[in-house]
Amino acid sequence: MSMRWRLFMSAILVSAAATAFAGCGRRESPPLPFQAEKEKKGAAGKSDVVLADLDLADMKNNFGTLPVKYDLEIKGKEGTSSAITPEKVDLGRMLYFDTRLSKNQDLSCNSCHDLTKYGVDGTKFSKGHKGQLGGRNSPTVYNAGSHVAQFWDGRAGTLEDQAKGPILNPVEMAMKDEASVVEVLESIPGYEDAFKKAFPDDKEPITYDNLAKAIGAFERQLVTPSRFDKYLAGDKSALSDQERAGLTKFVQNGCTSCHSGASLGGSTYQRLGLIKAYPNQKDLGRYEVTKKDEDKMVFRVPTLRNVAETGPWFHDGSFDRLEATVQAMAFHQLGKDLPEKDVADIVAFLKSLTGEIPRDYIKMPALPPNGEKTPKPDPT
Repeated sequence: MSMRWRLFMSAILVSAAATAFAGCGRRESPPLPFQAEKEKKGAAGKSDVVLADLDLADMKNNFGTLPVKYDLEIKGKEGTSSAITPEKVDLGRMLYFDTRLSKNQDLSCNSCHDLTKYGVDGTKFSKGHKGQLGGRNSPTVYNAGSHVAQFWDGRAGTLEDQAKGPILNPVEMAMKDEASVVEVLESIPGYEDAFKKAFPDDKEPITYDNLAKAIGAFERQLVTPSRFDKYLAGDKSALSDQERAGLTKFVQNGCTSCHSGASLGGSTYQRLGLIKAYPNQKDLGRYEVTKKDEDKMVFRVPTLRNVAETGPWFHDGSFDRLEATVQAMAFHQLGKDLPEKDVADIVAFLKSLTGEIPRDYIKMPALPPNGEKTPKPDPT
């Protein structure tokens, strides 16, 4: 991290704290040390501030660009690793779309994390077994390979750990236990061959752990580069003047203290309502995992990649307009009441983070047909 960036971030944190505790009254944010101001007279929809091109290197160093894929190996808990191979990815793709991994055979991973809809289902709470509703908004699986942990409360350390949860959750896919899942897979002749190809060194390839490894291998290549990456790579025309102004204000207001890195989030836990209490105090977030008082209302910071397409927003799905979401974050996390123009510019920047869905990669594969002993759907 450059000295200029460290000084700049320090100035932001001081400014945010002063604004939060000053009581009523709006304060103008100080200009960026490297900010270039330019009047845009008579240009409808244009903003009056753009980011100076000479600091593009700092932007790239501190945001970074998305990789082609996340992690070439799946790290085990005891130092073991599992190389990601095309066979694992192909198997994981099939499992991701297979509804036979749910009790009533009507739900798959893709049901709540629709890959054609940027990895979400667009609802406040997703429907699970018998129409039951989950208690938290389903986060996107795109770019999730960069996250410090999975789920809003971070209870799963890896994509593989996360893949195991919903299948056995009685509110979600509702399978009885791991053995029941393995029984289903073993009853489908096509899966026997697919697991052997994906895990050729395993004496018993069809296991619940291997199911999770395969799904994780598939999900680690769900990466969505956007125009923002082209801008960071040096294409100054990739962002409009308003989007560049929104980037400036995004940084200037201190949003990068949580939403940083290539995924603009996902790498830290933060208290929701850091300055101003969040109204919904029923879900205590990470506290439910750790039972530590300091973790009350602490959640894993979500990625902002594709954020314009992944509403409704927040863990409780309480906001259905991106503008209101930006205003709420500024108020609760920074103690700021942002002018409408700043909100509009920041939203314009956030829309530039909408990436390219890998259509060929996510195309639903042909699934192996049932065997004679494959269990029937169970709606109970």
